[in-house]
Amino acid sequence: MTYPATFTFDPPEKVENWRPLVQWLMAIPHIVVLYLLSIVGVIAGIAAWLAIVITGKMPEGLANFGCMVLRYQTRVGAYIGFLHGEYPPFDFTATAADPGNHPVRIDFEPALEGRNRLTVLLRLLWMIPAMIFAMVIQWVAQILWLIAFFAVLFTGKWPEGLLNFVLGAQRVGLRANAYAFLLTDEYPPFETA
Repeated sequence: MTYPATFTFDPPEKVENWRPLVQWLMAIPHIVVLYLLSIVGVIAGIAAWLAIVITGKMPEGLANFGCMVLRYQTRVGAYIGFLHGEYPPFDFTATAADPGNHPVRIDFEPALEGRNRLTVLLRLLWMIPAMIFAMVIQWVAQILWLIAFFAVLFTGKWPEGLLNFVLGAQRVGLRANAYAFLLTDEYPPFETA
């Protein structure tokens, strides 16, 4: 499956047993930064929406900023979810291509030219089914994360089925957010692969 926002991750064979207990605490500085980035991201999204509706083009700077925010969000989420133990960098490289400095890799192919003004104008309506699908998948993933919490706590390994579903949920969320952030006009697929 190719989509203009791709998520790849090679999970470690073993995760330290203590990580589910405290990793989310260690991520508090990232959560604060992510909160602030999200506020600026919404403002940038509104500016991008106006630019596309008026000109039919996405400014490259706004697209790259959106890519950076979504990349940062996905990396912090993977860390909080104890998918790996590498502390995410405070990396604010605003590019579509992943700089390659982290095990969670997110690449984007933002559409800059020839944007469909109508679908962008009505994006809030168009994205409702994709967001509902993403929310349902995320809710199921949260339940599986709770089960994985105990599995990793006692065995130091993610059960393969749980891991695959959670990674699929990460992909679904990334695609839905890329569509919401106006990085693409391609509708996110209703699948986790």
